[in-house]
This record gives sequence, C-alpha cells and structure tokens, in this order.
Amino acid sequence: MTSLPSGRRAAKGSLSAAASRRVERPAPLRQAVYDALLELIVNRTLAPGQHLVEAELAEYLGVSRQPVREALQRLQTDGWVDLRPAQGAFVHTPTEEEADQLLAVRSVLETYSAKLAAEHATASDVKMLKRLQKSGEEALVTANVERLVKANADLHAAIAAIGRNKVLAEMIGLVDRRVRWYYTPIARPRSGDSWKEHAELVAAIADGDVERAGEVMHRHAEQTRQTYHEHRTPENSP
Repeated sequence: MTSLPSGRRAAKGSLSAAASRRVERPAPLRQAVYDALLELIVNRTLAPGQHLVEAELAEYLGVSRQPVREALQRLQTDGWVDLRPAQGAFVHTPTEEEADQLLAVRSVLETYSAKLAAEHATASDVKMLKRLQKSGEEALVTANVERLVKANADLHAAIAAIGRNKVLAEMIGLVDRRVRWYYTPIARPRSGDSWKEHAELVAAIADGDVERAGEVMHRHAEQTRQTYHEHRTPENSP
C-alpha cells in the first residue's frame, strides 16, 4: 500500500487530533430563546437598564433556565445585555455615541440603497413600495407604535432589496434590529414627518431619479438621527 505523502499524513493527524473540537450546531430551542429575548429587547418590552432574572424569563418563555442563561451570555457578546459581577444581567443602555455611530452608518448605507433602488426599480417594485407606503400611513392614523416601527422597517427593507445589491442589503439587515431599537421611542414624534419623507422618496424612485432619491434618503436618515438625540429619555441616557 502506498503511504500518504508526509504533508497529507500531517494534515490527517491534525484533523484527527482536532476531532474533539468540532463545531456543534446550536439547538433549535437555544436559537428560539435567543431570538425571543432579542425581540423583547428590540421592541422595548424589556427596557434599557432592566434587570433580567433567569427564572422569570424562563417562566415567561415556558422553558428551563439553561437556554435562557445561554441566550443571555450570547446577548452579552452581541452587545444587547450587560452581565455585571454579583448583580446579574441587565438590558444594555445605549450611549449617545453608540446611537450616533450606528445611525450615521445607516445614513451612508441607505443613501446608496435609495440610489440603487431608483436605478433598478421596475413597475411592480414601485407598486409594492406604494402599497407599503399606504400601510405606513394607515399605521400613522392609528398611532400604534408597533405597527409604525414594522411599517418603517418593511419599507426600508424593500428599498434595499430593489437595489439588487445583496451585499448592501445584508449589511443593512445587520443594523436593522438596532435601528428598530433606537427608532421605537421616537416612532410617534417622528412618524408624521417620516411618512411624508417616505412618500417623497417613493416618488423619486418611481421617477428613476437617482440623485434625488439619494438626497431624500440622506435627509430622511439624518432627520431620524437628529430626532433620536432630541428625544432621549432618562432611561436612554448613559
């Protein structure tokens, strides 16, 4: 039998030695608990600074404490939760600088996204945007914060998808949850102007006006950024 070349033998030996360090797939329950807790944080059911008690969360979600403990550790790694020695877990309180940096990045990404949408939008794309715009205006009438936040996120996600740039859409998706987290407290004071700006944006995309779409989106994103800073509440202060 022909022996393996020395390089291949070494590689095989290394892989055998590393067998005990194989990556394990996260259990579905573990992921479900993480997603549930993250959504409770994003929609402010669990408010910034709130103490997170494992037993209470486990009872609320109908699970044991172990997946909750694992989820909290992961949420700390992802910057949503602070674990304090001898005190426990607390929902992270975003600082002024954190919010400003994220909303600034969002402005850059979505300005480019709007330009691409104006360049690539089809008649069916425009029809979809107008339908989402109408949904947002209906949510504005009811002043329902949850509906307003969802409608806002849906419209921005649709614009990103229309741009036909998967990398850009993925990057926007990465910041979406934090944008929703920051947007929720200002949904009511911001939404009146916001949906007027959305209407102007949809019109620019429908006209295929790349530069105007970019300008409207930039102004829109910057206004949201400014409104967030103007409406910071004590619970959101560093």
